[in-house]
Amino acid sequence: MLLKDILYKVAIESVNGSTDISINKIEFDSRKIQEKDVFVAIRGTLSNGHDFIEKAIELGAVAIICDELPSKLEAGISYVKVTDTNSALAFLAANFYQNPSANLKLVGITGTNGKTTIASLLYQLFKKAGYKVGLISTVKIMVNDVEFKATHTTPDSLTINYYINEMINLGCEYCFMEVSSHGIHQKRTEGLFFTGGVFTNLTHDHLDYHSSFAEYRDVKKSFFDHLPKTAFALTNLDDKNGSVMIQNSGARKLTYALKSYADYRAQILENQLSGLLLKINDNEVWVQLIGTFNAYNLLAIYGTAVELGLDKMEVLRLLSELESVSGRFQFIISSQKITAIVDYAHTPDALENVLKTIDDIRTKNEQLITVVGCGGDRDKTKRPIMAKIASEISNKAIFTSDNPRTENPETIIEEMEKGVEAHNYKKTLSILDRKQAIKTACQLANSGDIILIAGKGHETYQEINGVRYHFDDMETVKEILEQLNK
Repeated sequence: MLLKDILYKVAIESVNGSTDISINKIEFDSRKIQEKDVFVAIRGTLSNGHDFIEKAIELGAVAIICDELPSKLEAGISYVKVTDTNSALAFLAANFYQNPSANLKLVGITGTNGKTTIASLLYQLFKKAGYKVGLISTVKIMVNDVEFKATHTTPDSLTINYYINEMINLGCEYCFMEVSSHGIHQKRTEGLFFTGGVFTNLTHDHLDYHSSFAEYRDVKKSFFDHLPKTAFALTNLDDKNGSVMIQNSGARKLTYALKSYADYRAQILENQLSGLLLKINDNEVWVQLIGTFNAYNLLAIYGTAVELGLDKMEVLRLLSELESVSGRFQFIISSQKITAIVDYAHTPDALENVLKTIDDIRTKNEQLITVVGCGGDRDKTKRPIMAKIASEISNKAIFTSDNPRTENPETIIEEMEKGVEAHNYKKTLSILDRKQAIKTACQLANSGDIILIAGKGHETYQEINGVRYHFDDMETVKEILEQLNK
C-alpha cells in the first residue's frame, strides 16, 4: 500500500517528501514501529508523540504524521503536517483497512449509563436472530463468536478499524459499539460509517476529564451532529438532554420513553426480582431483566432492532430470552436466602437507579446493605454525592476501596463520608479493605436481606498504585457466603 492511498480525507497542511512510497502499517506508539511503518504523533494526556519522532525514525518509520514539524527534517523521510493528529489517525486507520465500517451496519450507543447493557444485549439479540454480529464494548470485543479483551470503552481508531475489518472477513452484518465521551473528544470514531446512533441518558460523570457538564453534554451531542442523513438517531425523550442531543442532527430522528409520548413507548406492568412485565407499543412482554433503568435499555434495544429491519413481534420474542450482562445487576441467592447483587454503578445516577430498583422490589421487612467505593484519579466531585445516596436509601452503607489507582484510599473514603447527612451517620461503616467490607456485609445480613456491591461490576481486578491485583466482586461474595454457611 502507498502512503498517498491512506491520506484520503485527512486535513493536510503541508507535505515534505514523497507520498508515493510503500508503507507497512500505521502506529502511534513509537515502541511498536518497524521497517516502512507510518508514525502518527499523538498528543496524549501523559505524553506527546512528537517527542518520539526521532525514535520512530531510528526504528524504521518512513513517514511521520504530525501537527508540528520537527526542527530538523531527516532526508528520505516523508513528513505530513496535519491540522489534528487524532482526526488524521482515524481517517488513516479507516483508509488502511479500506473503510470496513461501510460494509456492515454499525450502531453507536452513547450516554452516561446503559451503553454496555444496550450494546451487549443488541449483540445477544441479533445472534439469537441468526445473524453474524460484532460487539465493541467496555466488557469485551466480540468478532461473531470469538472474544477479545477490551481495554477501553471506545478503543483507539486503529483497534476499532482492525476489529471491524475482522468482522467483515468473518461475514458479520452488524456491529454494536459503545461510544464514550473520551472516544468522541479524541476523534476515535471519525471516519466511521454509522447506520445509527442511540442516546441513553446524561448524568454526572467524567468531570475529571471534561471542564464542565456543558462540555461533557456537547461532546456527546457532537456524535449525533455528525451522523449522516442515511442514519437514524434514537434518543431517550425522558432525559432532559434527550431532545438536545438530536436537535442539530441530519439523521432520521426517533424517540423512546416511558413517561413521554414517543415513537417507541413502554409501560412497566410488573417489576419483580424475577423480571419485568412490559407493555411496549401495545404489546406485552415478560423479560428477565430488572428495574426501570433496564426498561429504558430494553426499549432502546427494541427501537434499534426494529429500525434495523427486524420484525416487531420477533424482536419482542427475542427480548424475552435476553440475559443480564456480566456485572450489570447480576445476582445470586445463597442457601441462607441472602440476595447478593453486583452492579457496575459507579456514578451517582446509576447508584441511585440500582438502589431505587431494589427498594421498589423489596418488602421493607429485610435489610438493604450497600458496599460502595469511588475510583481514584477520577472525578472527585461525585464521591460525597454517591455516599449520600447510598446512606440515604440503604439500611446500612459500607464505604470501601474501589480502584484507588495512585490515590490514598483513606482520602477517597474521607471525601465520600463528607456527603453523609448527620441523621445517617449511624447507618455507615468505613472499611478500607474491599474483601473485608464485603465479608462484613455478609456477616451483617440475615435471611431475606439484600446486599448490593456497587462500582466494579464486571471488572476482575483492583488497581492499586499502578498494579492490578485479581479481584472479582461476584467471585468474592459467593466464596464468603459459602464459607459463612459452613
